[in-house]
Amino acid sequence: MHLDKIETFVVANPPPRHGGRYFIFIRLTTACGITGVGEIYNATFSPALCAAMAEETFERHFAGSDPHSIETLWRKTYGAGFTMRPDVTVMGVLSGLEMACWDIIGKAADQPVYQLLGGKVHNKLRSYTYLYPDAGDVYPDPDKPNVYNDPDIAAEAAVIAVEQGFTAVKFDPAGPYSIYDGHQPLLADLHRSEAFCRRIREAVGDKADLLFGTHGQFTVSGARRMARRLEAYDPLWFEEPVPPENPADMAEVARATCIPVATGERLCTKHEFARVLEAGAASILQMNLGRVGGILEAKKIASMAEARSAQIAPHLYCGPVVAAANIQIATCSPNFLILESIGRFDGPLMNCLNTGIDWENGFVIPPTRPGLGVELNDAFIAANPYTGTELHLSLVSDPVVPGD
Repeated sequence: MHLDKIETFVVANPPPRHGGRYFIFIRLTTACGITGVGEIYNATFSPALCAAMAEETFERHFAGSDPHSIETLWRKTYGAGFTMRPDVTVMGVLSGLEMACWDIIGKAADQPVYQLLGGKVHNKLRSYTYLYPDAGDVYPDPDKPNVYNDPDIAAEAAVIAVEQGFTAVKFDPAGPYSIYDGHQPLLADLHRSEAFCRRIREAVGDKADLLFGTHGQFTVSGARRMARRLEAYDPLWFEEPVPPENPADMAEVARATCIPVATGERLCTKHEFARVLEAGAASILQMNLGRVGGILEAKKIASMAEARSAQIAPHLYCGPVVAAANIQIATCSPNFLILESIGRFDGPLMNCLNTGIDWENGFVIPPTRPGLGVELNDAFIAANPYTGTELHLSLVSDPVVPGD
């Protein structure tokens, strides 16, 4: 069996666009006709360019190879052009290709991928969701009260999520994040963040964990100030409190608070996660399978974390193929904590697939279908190409200062 062909797809995510503006999917086909799908989580360059990178990487390193040769294919790509370091763009492309190889391997063996990586540990996977606006208010006016800036509206959304079955909800009211971070939190940001935690805790009681999201926007001292405001409400985690490139700084925050620190959505490869663990910067690792280096790399990271009493909570702010890969690694990892889902996996983003993701009363049910357990919906993808020019995500381009 050898790899013969690659197809790439850049798909516009339909409104309300939970998960980003677009998704980058790939499909590999072997000479004997087995197909495998993957997804690239790469936000640095235009999606068309990322798709072209995947095509070149396939032709240069993967074409004609046995898809079982994961380690060799990984090292060829990682070391191409004398790189040999965690380059986020290279790793995004490699993640999608590697993921597709695992899908092929599972289909050839007629087994889910998790069965080939140690077997099923968890029969169901606890999941959480962001607090999103309701269907009639998908693009709320930022100058008017909405779920993102009003703690009472967020508390109402949290109650609805709990009624749906969720036992954890995430929210990030801590203010803007910019290309100049970290900064000190504004007094308004501190007040709003504490009010969110207070109101949501009052609304849901002990029925749900609170997941306090930030995006690396604070200095060490600023993150400590924020943490002190939140500790009384016992969040399950304080996510990426400082920019992710310096684990020593994040470790200072972790030592200063009783709230577990979580990080990882912007990190790639075992090397970056090893530095997090060595520094004691976080006890919850949020690798994204479309960026971290693929499924086997994520399994290695999960094993390193297990040896340091850390847990994994796979990150998802992209499409449903990465979601499917996250499910595979969560199912076979003893130190799995919780899985990010986008709602109940019943929104418009799921139109990209012909197969669904099973979600029941707060839990994702691991699939028994071979490979990743999902297939692309070619008709929907062809009808919804991404034609915009914006990147998947963007930061504020001006410094955050009081009074603006």
